[in-house]
Amino acid sequence: MQPCDGLPDDPHADAPQSGVIAPLFPLPNVFLFPGMSMPLHIFEPRYRQMIEDSLDGPGRIVIASVLEGSQDELAGSPPVHHIAGLGEIMRHERLPDGRFLILLVGLARVLIRETPSDRLYRKVEAIALRERPVEASVAAALRAELLAAIHARSPEPLELSDEVPLGQLADILLLVLQPPQSTMQELFSCVAVDERARRALALHAAAPLPRKRTRRDDADPAGGRA
Repeated sequence: MQPCDGLPDDPHADAPQSGVIAPLFPLPNVFLFPGMSMPLHIFEPRYRQMIEDSLDGPGRIVIASVLEGSQDELAGSPPVHHIAGLGEIMRHERLPDGRFLILLVGLARVLIRETPSDRLYRKVEAIALRERPVEASVAAALRAELLAAIHARSPEPLELSDEVPLGQLADILLLVLQPPQSTMQELFSCVAVDERARRALALHAAAPLPRKRTRRDDADPAGGRA
């Protein structure tokens, strides 16, 4: 898959010079999309410290996907994709043994640059990326196609208002499709909304539709077979 048009190829490419400093939480094949919520179980000591510090501060964390082939480096400092998701802690529960259950809500796609850290966890400078809007002449048709694809693939009916941005509809379809990490990484990084939407729709068209559950399935998990 070709890179999306106009996206910085590396964290030292031409981009705004300043952003926010935030903790980095690297996770394998995980992408925090803007507007989406993500429950997380925090148990490693360094990430417990990260949550403690975040609750005492702005409560924002960067979720970055660990590069493919580097999952065995999770105990150290694995390399991550340079386009990540900035999220804010909306809810948290501190367990008796020091672990945390948190709910993180995505705020923005960000370009990240690692910065020095005096804590157990890593820190990055996070620079928000602006999406390229869709031309009004094609927006209505793209919205209709995305909604039809999402409803065709969702196991449960989704209530999606007319206020849901087009880019978020493309993201919802990607989350429903769950393509391979390399594809998801490429499309997560795509700030051109029409291109991201069209590529998500192409993936939808190429993949078989899931079998819809029926009342008989719920009553008889074996599908009636002996």
